[in-house]
Amino acid sequence: MAAKIRIARPTKIELARLKRRLRLATRIQKIIKDRLSILVMEFLQTVRESAEVKERLQKEYEDAYKALSLSLGYHGHASVEQTLMISEMPFSLHAATRNVAGVRLPVFQMEENREAPQAALPAGNSSLLEYTSDMVRKCLSATVELAELQSALELLGDEINKVKRINNALEYVVIPGLDITIKYLSMKFEERDREEVARLKYVKLLIEKREAYAY
Repeated sequence: MAAKIRIARPTKIELARLKRRLRLATRIQKIIKDRLSILVMEFLQTVRESAEVKERLQKEYEDAYKALSLSLGYHGHASVEQTLMISEMPFSLHAATRNVAGVRLPVFQMEENREAPQAALPAGNSSLLEYTSDMVRKCLSATVELAELQSALELLGDEINKVKRINNALEYVVIPGLDITIKYLSMKFEERDREEVARLKYVKLLIEKREAYAY
């Protein structure tokens, strides 16, 4: 339950200041709620994309394993190992960020280096091993994509928890506390004004009586 805010000197100036704080807190809460909605929608979208990439990655790993098994069965372990030792798959990984409701999310992009020289595969090995290499390349690309999504999920989850705590503090502590204090001060000043009006009326009545006796 929200508690009344402690005030050193309950004055009408302080009451006006509290009303300004309440309006500001209400506007801030609206902004925070809008930001929270954006973050939650982005989180749910990332969860769906992550599930799709995981399913695709599992399928690609299965295909790569089958292709590698075929290569091993057809060429033998020693030949495949020798070919893999001399083969290369040059690529570069670029990292950037994108802004989603104030959260910097990572963006990973894998690019193959087409200009880099690649070792030639031994004759007779190129067909199956090139197919295996393609499968491995797809697995690597999907792994990078999944790493991007998983990192985004972690960052979004942390930020959503922070924003929820701020929103709860505003909704259940700050705004109710300001509202209770404003109502308390308003009632106190209204009561004081009524007492002052009653006092003035009494003084006026005494003056009128005194003037009447004077005549």
